[in-house]
Amino acid sequence: MVPKSSTDPGIGALLGETGRAWRYRLDQRLKPLGLSQAKWITLLKLSCAGDGMTQTELAERLGVEGPTLARLLDRMAADGWIERHESDADRRSKTVHLRPKACGLLERITAVAMQLNADLLEGVSAGDIRCCIAVLQRIKERALSLDAATQIGDAPSSGGIARISRSRAGSRVRRKKVIARG
Repeated sequence: MVPKSSTDPGIGALLGETGRAWRYRLDQRLKPLGLSQAKWITLLKLSCAGDGMTQTELAERLGVEGPTLARLLDRMAADGWIERHESDADRRSKTVHLRPKACGLLERITAVAMQLNADLLEGVSAGDIRCCIAVLQRIKERALSLDAATQIGDAPSSGGIARISRSRAGSRVRRKKVIARG
């Protein structure tokens, strides 16, 4: 959907802004637990992985660079929430595992997130929520199905072609202007 005017941000911008606002509110509610957004998201990703994952896999799922993640994991290990082990498959790799202390914290994160969901969705009908989820799911599936490395977007107003490429993690998208040569 193309914005109709400079005051209409379009669906993509609105989705991004809504996601940021939602994460910001959750971040504010989790700060009293000693959690930054980077920490609680990392804990949630690890909890979904089951028995841990390599630091490289975790960095890809979080969409961050390895050195950034290493510093974060150092702080989380010092807090007693995670521990790192040498990988059985590759001694050069480290696997990251939740410690028992994190399990109780994850329950509290879930409770806070559920309360925030209830607060933010208050007054929105169940039908509207179902419809919104269905539309968002279709948009997400479409976005994931596109081969972003080979797709060429609409030509920007300056006459070039916007080429879209994904990082290794697949989560960050970078636009690069390519001038068509004739």
